[in-house]
Amino acid sequence: MTAAPPKFAELGLRIEDRAPLSVIVSRKLREAIVSGRMSPGSAFPSEKELTTSLGVGRSTVREALRILQAQGLLSGGDTVSTQRPRISAAHTLVSAAQAMENVIRLGQVPIADLVELRLVIEGAAIEQAAAAGSARGGPPAAGALAPARAALATMQDPGIDIPTFRDADLRFHRGLVAAAGNAAFPLVMGVLREAIAAHLGEALLHVKDPKRAMARLRREHQAIFSAVEAGRGALARGLVTRHIRSFYLAQARR
Repeated sequence: MTAAPPKFAELGLRIEDRAPLSVIVSRKLREAIVSGRMSPGSAFPSEKELTTSLGVGRSTVREALRILQAQGLLSGGDTVSTQRPRISAAHTLVSAAQAMENVIRLGQVPIADLVELRLVIEGAAIEQAAAAGSARGGPPAAGALAPARAALATMQDPGIDIPTFRDADLRFHRGLVAAAGNAAFPLVMGVLREAIAAHLGEALLHVKDPKRAMARLRREHQAIFSAVEAGRGALARGLVTRHIRSFYLAQARR
């Protein structure tokens, strides 16, 4: 049996009399979600319940819910007023990446600056991943590197197609960043990579010789992984820096 959603009076939510009411309501509801007082997957109050508990019109509540859905925080509950939406984190990364892309394009931030930002963050994460085992007097634990190792193994398939290779490439970089053990690194890198990918597009689909390009990328990934596995942080950081810069420069010349 599904537990009843919390009363919003208990969450300390008050409706202010400034700005568009739907925006204020969405901000208050968002705070209730991201504060952890309601967990992902749990039922959110229905449109009807929110209208009653908040003392605002149905159209205001409906617009507030649409805002939260656009932010990737809610799913469902948008067609039947008695149906409860559910708290969701499934699309928050895409929403954040889209918001970042909008800021980048409006602010005319050069793609080269984004690449340099990625190098700073990913380089630091990979160097930290390589040093993860130094406190124990050895390289990183094998389990921490398992996702990156699996992605690398997928890339080694000589018959691999471009979409599968690209997916493995993404998993490889995510795996190494996650191996640093810092929860913030994968989140920031996920948003940044999505924003950069929107600019670069499906690069491998446009190279003259994709098999040759994938073979080169395979070698570079293997060298990066070997350096991290051996606990050689400075080398790993240097290798990933050259790897990302050379890939970006190749796309910029097209």
